[in-house]
Amino acid sequence: MQLLERAMTIAKVLAADANDSSLSISELSTKCDLPLSTLHRILKAMIKQGMIEQDEQTKYYRLGTIWMELGLQVYDTMDYISKIRPELERLAREVEESVYLSKPAGLDTIIIERIDSAANPIRIYDQLGIRIPMHIGAANKAILASMSALQSKEILEQLVTKDEMAELEEQLHQIRQQGYAISHGERTAGTSSIAVSVLDGFGEVIGAVSIGFVNFNVSQDHINTLIERLVDTGRRVSLKLGYRGKG
Repeated sequence: MQLLERAMTIAKVLAADANDSSLSISELSTKCDLPLSTLHRILKAMIKQGMIEQDEQTKYYRLGTIWMELGLQVYDTMDYISKIRPELERLAREVEESVYLSKPAGLDTIIIERIDSAANPIRIYDQLGIRIPMHIGAANKAILASMSALQSKEILEQLVTKDEMAELEEQLHQIRQQGYAISHGERTAGTSSIAVSVLDGFGEVIGAVSIGFVNFNVSQDHINTLIERLVDTGRRVSLKLGYRGKG
């Protein structure tokens, strides 16, 4: 029990000094009020568990990524679907089209929620749980556009050629400028999709809300209405998840 308490003390000290990047073992010894020999033994055990990391050059210590990984897993288990679903249902009623919620999963996204419109018997049917490569479709491009340029590039480099990369980066730039993504027939001929990203309280993209519709004889006025309603829904969902915008 004492070892656990000491390990947590060390972690809290490193977390409190996170802006200083890292601390030496002598600094940790002073801040944690622990002898160097005892501290060294605990630090070795913490490194083994991924709780802390040591810089090979400076020998300074910092928090390990396991804290972020566990925190994100806990955050991921929160029932945010219950917060989002009413907004998806409202949107589906307003636009009378199928509405989807997609979530990033490595180089793909997974459809984790779908609301079909009872008023429209003609619908696109994408099953829950299907994986879609990240470079295909409006929802995925909306997600990529909300990532950092480096993060989106790392993903795309594993999926497309250099020539395709230039075109996709231009598309992502346009999506950032206009605030939504739109695609036509990328997965199924005769269908279109409009999507906006969803951000959480940390400003991180956690997914995308999209509208899928059959594009036969659809007017631009109707598409503009879909875009307006979708953008508003994306903003409301992000607010519910704690996002407060930049600045």
